Amino acid sequence: MPDLTLTGVAKSFGAQTVLEDLDLHVRDGEFFTLLGPSGCGKSTTLWSIAGLHSPDRGTIAFGDTVVFDAGRIDVAPERRNCGVVFQSYAVWPHLSVHDNVAYPLKLRRVGRAERAARVREVLELVELGKYEKRYPHELSGGQQQRVALARALAHPPDLLLLDEPFSSLDAKLRERAREWLRGLQQRIGVTTVFVTHDQDEALSMSDRIVVMDAGRVRQIGTPEEIYHEPADEFVADFVGTVNVLPGRAAGNQVWLSGLGTPLTIPLQAEGDVRLAIRPERILVQNVDSGRTNTVTAKVRSRAFLGDHYRAILGLGDRDILVRSLTPIDEGSEMIVELPPDAIRVFES
Repeated sequence: MPDLTLTGVAKSFGAQTVLEDLDLHVRDGEFFTLLGPSGCGKSTTLWSIAGLHSPDRGTIAFGDTVVFDAGRIDVAPERRNCGVVFQSYAVWPHLSVHDNVAYPLKLRRVGRAERAARVREVLELVELGKYEKRYPHELSGGQQQRVALARALAHPPDLLLLDEPFSSLDAKLRERAREWLRGLQQRIGVTTVFVTHDQDEALSMSDRIVVMDAGRVRQIGTPEEIYHEPADEFVADFVGTVNVLPGRAAGNQVWLSGLGTPLTIPLQAEGDVRLAIRPERILVQNVDSGRTNTVTAKVRSRAFLGDHYRAILGLGDRDILVRSLTPIDEGSEMIVELPPDAIRVFES
């Protein structure tokens, strides 16, 4: 399977700029996710790769083959050999499962015997071998999604492009579907570009993630890098839950409004800053350990969520969210520790 490279890709619809000089490199066999809020340009990027949109400028290459170069090359979608799974599945209701999957092979004039063998192969791959003669209305949403995936894989694609394929599934089915799809992608090794706004999908399935906003790249990295080392406050806030505290820095210390003692941070800074820390990185203590950034906070509210407690604590003049495995009593005071290495510092 080829690498995928986008260089300086830009796209506007009228006066609205959707993509702005986008540079991406997807490695051979990688599961690469475009993550971001609605309107950030992730689907436009996917359709540009597939050939369903023509960018205003830039180049797109599959390995050494350039499929788009503004004003010079624009390879037709059917010649790019991309397998595409749409958000709505787009399976044909009047065709059986077999005929839905066989359709792209029929268009390519694949012989009947070879076509039938390939359909059986991909249906077994997606665990739908015994549903070959059924029609879409006889299948669940998850099964229809697998039919769409089998159709995308019927003629072995150079790239697999997935546009929020689980968005119409319920929560439990969506979780099972993403585990199944990730396992399938690893077995067949196809280079995959996956579009989602769901951070859990992105974190659990991806080799690497690009976080997009307003047509631009905010950060590219592994799920662990994106979550634990966000490049800016937008990434920290969009991916997961985070506490953001404004303060004023001098050296490696930050003063928060209403908090008598400063917090120590893991770097040198001056002036107005914003501190970001994940709720699960704030440590709840029974006694004051005397360690750095150990403070007393008042419990404003709390909720029991089965395997953990979530509480809102008053820290100086601000509220913070804490996740704890030990019981928390509303209205009480607690000792909490904000480890310096758990704090990310962003300029205001």
